[in-house]
Amino acid sequence: MIELEGVPELIDPVMVAAFEGWNDAGDAASTAVAHLDREWKGEVFAALDAEDYYDFQVNRPTVWLDGGVRKITWPTTRLSVVRVGGDKPRDLVLVRGIEPSMRWRSFCNELLGFAHELGVELVVILGALLGDTPHTRPVPVSGVTSDPDLAQRMDLEETKYEGPTGIVGILQEACTHAGVPAVSLWAAVPHYVSQPPNPKATLALLNRLEDLIDVRIPLGELPEDARAWQVGVDQLAAEDSEVAEYVQTLEEARDTAELPEASGEAIAREFERYLRRRDGGPTGAAGGHATADGGDTGPGAWNPKDNPGGRARPPKPPRAGGDDEESSED
Repeated sequence: MIELEGVPELIDPVMVAAFEGWNDAGDAASTAVAHLDREWKGEVFAALDAEDYYDFQVNRPTVWLDGGVRKITWPTTRLSVVRVGGDKPRDLVLVRGIEPSMRWRSFCNELLGFAHELGVELVVILGALLGDTPHTRPVPVSGVTSDPDLAQRMDLEETKYEGPTGIVGILQEACTHAGVPAVSLWAAVPHYVSQPPNPKATLALLNRLEDLIDVRIPLGELPEDARAWQVGVDQLAAEDSEVAEYVQTLEEARDTAELPEASGEAIAREFERYLRRRDGGPTGAAGGHATADGGDTGPGAWNPKDNPGGRARPPKPPRAGGDDEESSED
């Protein structure tokens, strides 16, 4: 039985989770949850026992000095809670950790136990994968769920993926079987520039999360970091003719595929976000206007709706012509 002493009664709580590892290309997802925790000054109220779920030869503990005293930080998953103010305040339960090495079913059951005790109404799991997407275009973000009713009600894709999966896919299915509404948001990270950090993908995930749960998220320096990241990748690509040609191929494929989406619903969605931030008071001012650096998914060459499980494929050198196989999973 999980007893949460010291945690106040929560208001319309949503659990937002992300895990380092296979489901976290460019560290985009885990950085998004870390950003929420930092901006809203989250207070950690629980941590899972590292001995139960982690192989310390895979995820090693770290030693550090605190006032001359040596201390050890063990790899684990921690839960914190933040309150989002405004006209309709609500609480977020933030879950940030590392994909466990073992006992995944027990791991998910323990997180679901916390969700039940806290009265969580929705679980949103963030992930990032490697995809054939150009760094010069808005980051595709796909929202998927295993619940057909939830998919229809929240305008999400119902996953049809079959194949290897990660902890994001396992936790989503555990939520579904437990009757807890769950959604996964996936950002596509260009496979030719997969090294972390990727602030542009982090920004895109936060923009989509903002729309999904109807809260304004203070973005801090993320928009500027995303612009700087893109400028840096532009410069690197310009120095290599093969990479530049490959990026151009991806751009042409993306632009052609998304041509029907360039008007109508996509534009309305971006305009609504702009209006919210313009009229949003202190939170909106802190976040700025970031729609140019992040974006929602459209029917492009990368389509992760059928996969809650992990990355598309390992990174590989770019080839001109873009004739790689399609991503096997999202």
